[in-house]
Amino acid sequence: MAKNQKSYTPEFKQQIVDLYNAGGTSYPQLEREYGVNRSTISGWVKQLSPIKVSEEETVTLKEYKALQKEIQRLEEPRIHNWNVNMA
Repeated sequence: MAKNQKSYTPEFKQQIVDLYNAGGTSYPQLEREYGVNRSTISGWVKQLSPIKVSEEETVTLKEYKALQKEIQRLEEPRIHNWNVNMA
C-alpha cells in the first residue's frame, strides 16, 4: 500500500455502500461529505452491494468471488484424479 493512501475499516466501507444503496445519496455527495474519492466509492459499491441469488438469499460480489475460488480449490483434486485415471 502507498504511504499516503488512506485505509478504511470494513464497517466504514459498508456504511458508505448502504447510504448509496438507500437511494438518497449520490457519489458526489458521499465524496464531499466523507472525503472519499468517487472511484473508490464506486469500487466499494460494486464489491459490497448485495446480489440476489435466490428468493431468500443475497451475497456480495466479494463473497461470490470467494465462493468461486473455494469451488475451484475443491474441484482441483477431483480434476487431477480424473486426469490421472484417464492416463
